[in-house]
Amino acid sequence: MSIQRLRTETRYSEIVIHNGTVYLAGQLDEKHSAGVGQQTRETLAAIDAMLAEAGTDKSRILSVTIYLKDMEADYAAMNAVWDAWVPKGAAPARACVEAKLYSPDVLVEMTVVAALP
Repeated sequence: MSIQRLRTETRYSEIVIHNGTVYLAGQLDEKHSAGVGQQTRETLAAIDAMLAEAGTDKSRILSVTIYLKDMEADYAAMNAVWDAWVPKGAAPARACVEAKLYSPDVLVEMTVVAALP
């Protein structure tokens, strides 16, 4: 199977598909909405749309890395949104780390690896 690259930019592709696996570049709320809860909802909505574009959905996510600007302040609010979004019985492997994100307004960013049906 060839490597498919969707939403290709100068430095990266937002979606890469290879050998039955979908890789999503780091996703975030481009509007920098107020609060980590809303930023998490917007980020997950973007992930849903990109997974659909790639031909899969959130029930097929294998792993997610979640980057939070402030783990202590934002983890609980992000987790509440995450828990409502992730399908019961299909929770992926997940790592959550504190990171210095590219803008002070960005509170959460996620990278995703998913399987095709």
